[in-house]
Amino acid sequence: MPPSTSKSAPPDRLRVGECVVDIASREVMAPGARRPSRLTPKAIAVLRVLAEQPGQVVSREQLLAEVWPDTLPTNDVVTQAITQLRKALQYAGDEAGRAGGIETIAKTGYRLLAPVQWEHAAPAVVPVAPVAVPLAPEARVAPAVEAAPAPVLAALPAPSRPRRPWRALSILVFAVLVAVLLAFWWRQHRAAPGALAEEGGDERVVGMPRLPYRLITSGGGFDLTPTLSPDGSMVAYASISESRPGTSIRIQTTSNSPSRELVAPGAGESDRLPAWSLDGRQLAFARQGEDGSCRVMVAAANGAASEREVARCDHTELLSFSWVPGRNALMFGSMTGGNASGGIRELDLETGAWRDLRYGSRARDFDYAPKYSPDGRWIAFVRNPQLGGVWVMPAQGGEARRLTRERAEIRGFDWLPDSSGIVFGRRVDSQSRLYRLDLETRRLRDLGLNDAESPSISPDNGQLAFVQRRPQFALFRLQRSNAHGGYEREHLFASNGRDAQPMISPDGRHLAFTSDRSGEYALWWADLARPDSLHPIPGLLPETRQPVDWSADSRTLLAIGRDAEGRAQLYEVTPAESRVNQLPVPAPRPLQGLHVGPGTRLMVLSAEPGGDATLILYDRSRKPWQELARLEDVSQARYDSSTGQVFFTRFSSSGLWRIGADLAPNGLALVDADAPARWRYRSWALAGNGRAYYLSSTAECSATGSWLGAASASAGDTCLAANEFSTINGFSIDQQDGALYMAIAETDGAGIGFMTLPKQEAPAFGVVSKLLSDLGKPPS
Repeated sequence: MPPSTSKSAPPDRLRVGECVVDIASREVMAPGARRPSRLTPKAIAVLRVLAEQPGQVVSREQLLAEVWPDTLPTNDVVTQAITQLRKALQYAGDEAGRAGGIETIAKTGYRLLAPVQWEHAAPAVVPVAPVAVPLAPEARVAPAVEAAPAPVLAALPAPSRPRRPWRALSILVFAVLVAVLLAFWWRQHRAAPGALAEEGGDERVVGMPRLPYRLITSGGGFDLTPTLSPDGSMVAYASISESRPGTSIRIQTTSNSPSRELVAPGAGESDRLPAWSLDGRQLAFARQGEDGSCRVMVAAANGAASEREVARCDHTELLSFSWVPGRNALMFGSMTGGNASGGIRELDLETGAWRDLRYGSRARDFDYAPKYSPDGRWIAFVRNPQLGGVWVMPAQGGEARRLTRERAEIRGFDWLPDSSGIVFGRRVDSQSRLYRLDLETRRLRDLGLNDAESPSISPDNGQLAFVQRRPQFALFRLQRSNAHGGYEREHLFASNGRDAQPMISPDGRHLAFTSDRSGEYALWWADLARPDSLHPIPGLLPETRQPVDWSADSRTLLAIGRDAEGRAQLYEVTPAESRVNQLPVPAPRPLQGLHVGPGTRLMVLSAEPGGDATLILYDRSRKPWQELARLEDVSQARYDSSTGQVFFTRFSSSGLWRIGADLAPNGLALVDADAPARWRYRSWALAGNGRAYYLSSTAECSATGSWLGAASASAGDTCLAANEFSTINGFSIDQQDGALYMAIAETDGAGIGFMTLPKQEAPAFGVVSKLLSDLGKPPS
């Protein structure tokens, strides 16, 4: 007779609502589905954690700890797993109709609300032929998985008795292992401040859990680009002045003491980018004038002497510098303007002499924010910040190698005190986060700080300062007013999150945008004639780098999203039907998809290994897609159906170009030589008839609109939002009535956070592994 299933055996199947999940095969069978869907191992592990606590909130931190132990994943992996689960369990909704029965608890975690039941699969009955050879007492037959001819089982020899000394040693090792595991368990599960404490059998609330950091500036303004003194006791930062336009350098202790101004900039000047010298006595900073002039200044940190100019940086777009260890010198990144230089170089502050560093770089590369490691052996920098990565090279020069694999928006970095790695900021979905990267192992760990960027680490004791900015962006329609020549603002949808990249369809009826308003990042859609149609598109995790592109008939759109493995893919979305279709684009790393006319041609902007991007024209009617033409060095592209032209920007320089839809070189023409700036390559939109509109920022107006090219001659700049910043990663124009669709900050501000840098903890099994290594192997 078939063996009975033991009660202690793990269940084989999980019933979630009306869906049945086979744990071993990771297959989900939904009612009405033609075939089962397959989950990734991590998605099935997340489901098991949620199912073990049905109806209870499971935090993202718990999911990361249980599903991704001993790794350093980003928060993206949880979002991707939840998205895949909701898609597979879309018919297992709870009574409230939530897809997959999984509820998002904003800023906390997730809760499985669908009914859950663990089941044991009926064991397969397999006819077994009689076996003449007796089995040893220790031999056990594994349960059959599928019907197969009965195997002939040979007798298993009885195991040899181990030598007594090694039995004692094994007991000792096992005891040590148990002790280490208990210590690890206690460390992970000990009560944290703010938990419920028991006293006399009753529960009492101790208080909120303590954050690992504290804000040392919290005035509600904008405090940016912090730099810590070597001992971590002082911080300097750039702060937007309340009394006049522009910024000044403020300095204070890291214990929330009142700040003081380092030096007073002149009228119409702004001081920014402070950098503390390695001896703690001086601060270098940049001073920018209203006329676009730029000077690098040095001042005593104690304010005892006036500042002095050490270099000119006239009309530079993206300035960066840091101090050189052991010498009175500054190291500069690539510079444009009057003192242009394509590579990294050093300035001796005593002699005024420049020295170019010899290392591997191309003419079009822009190397930003170079910094020496504390031990003086290495130089790290960001190459091509628009599509950037962190690179490192020997301090004496030589070949540079890439540290970060994924090209992303790097939001500052700094070295660890022991030079073993870096901490860097990068944009993830709707916010910036800090990550710790080990140079030797290449392990990456999320530091768990929300809305954090621009890290600064004190080399003496590992204190960490960073910028924490938590803006709330809402969507607005800006309509030209005939009464006063400006724009009237209309708030579109109420939101408690961050709405961005509003793209209006060609017919002016449909709006698509990205948002975290539901607690997780998603692509949203609404028919503007029916506000109640607003909803997220399930099954798509959009990228933040480029906005979506509508088809000419306003029915579908192209969007870049990430699949279950975190890879960028091109998707065709029918938002009114919530249908998402992954396209078989040959480009290995798509950044943007573009409709080109009503036919079967599409354009795809694809990232190149060296940090560039290429615009490729495809015929999608062929299988595989046929490449028709390509255009190199493109950062963003837009198709103007009224002229049949493709407008685009470049990574290597500022300006706007246009070219025919066939990408023929003889059709290339320059539209505007100066704007958009190469760092604001997404802050422009087409208005039809070959006109392009550009958003920039000045000291007097946070969001300034201007026409580009020939259209700029008859129209001046317009201040669209004097005190509120707009998002820089996409806006759109209704070509029917000229209305602008923008994301503008309703609440904004930035403060400086401060904490002790967490120590890199060794894995719990490290002690045991070392002990086993020291003990050696038993004799054979």
